[in-house]
Order: sequence, then structure tokens, then C-alpha cells
Amino acid sequence: MKETIKKLYLMQVRENGISSESYEKLNEDEKALLEKEANGYQLTAKGRQQIKVVMTGGAFDILHMGHVYTLNEAKKHGDILVVSVATDELIKKKKGKLVHAQEYRAKMVEFLKPVDLALLGIESPEKTLERVKPDVIVYGYDQKSFLQPEGVKIVQLKENLDEHQLKTSKIIRELGL
Repeated sequence: MKETIKKLYLMQVRENGISSESYEKLNEDEKALLEKEANGYQLTAKGRQQIKVVMTGGAFDILHMGHVYTLNEAKKHGDILVVSVATDELIKKKKGKLVHAQEYRAKMVEFLKPVDLALLGIESPEKTLERVKPDVIVYGYDQKSFLQPEGVKIVQLKENLDEHQLKTSKIIRELGL
């Protein structure tokens, strides 16, 4: 049952509400776990309470062991790990340049074992929260906990592998990019 709920939750977040077309392809047991909402079908509150959703995020421009470590640690806090990957626009604003396009970065992150779903950053962090509805938000050791919604557990990782070796900005400088 839990695996079915996880599958339906991931469909719901991926599609921003399960479409009528997708709903029609589900079996009766799966349909019984959903209810019609304005933006498509959603898990019932009872179904949603059976899973713990963890969210984390970042740029993931040059994927390194620090990222993998953070994702593995984040996954330990729940059943499903959703990763919000920053858009190209946001990275250019904050860091000036990037190496890989947002679609490439999202696909790389989604291929990692602990990640159940990688979402490209939505128009605002609040919209991403609204879509994912996490139970837990995990921040890496070097991230500020800028989102602290009521009722959501915040985990700030304290440990890092080696901050001098595992910083994307350092790797970019060393590669001369």
C-alpha cells in the first residue's frame, strides 16, 4: 500500500495534480486513494499521512560528493526525497554563471539513488512548497534555512565531507571556467 501511495504522490507532484487522463489509467484501488481538486486529482489526507516527504534543493551545477552526501542524509529523514533544482535564471542572478543547463542538472540529480523526484525550481520557493507539501526540509551545512513553513520540520545538516574540496565554486575556479 505504501508503495502505491508513494507512486501516486510522485505523479501528483510531477504533474502538479494528477490529470484526468492519468487518473483514467489507474486501477480502482489507486483511484480510491485520490480525490478531485481544482488542479487535478490529489492524494486524500489519509493517504498523504502515510508517507513522509522530504525536500531539499540546490544548484547542483557541478555534481560532487558533497551533493551526494547531502542527498543521502536528506533521504534518511523520510520515505520520499524531492529535490528542487535551481533554475538557470536564479543561478545567473546569484552566482553569475553556470556550467550546465537546468534540464541537464535536474536529470543528473534524478538519476541519483536517494532521489525520488527532481523538480526544476518553480517560479518561487513558496510555489514549490505548495506543490511538494513536504513534511521535512533538509538544508546542507552551507545553506541558509530561508524557508521555515509552519508545521514542517527543518533539518540543518551540520556535517560536511571536506568543505575545501567540495565546493562547486572552488571546482569551477580550479577548472578555469
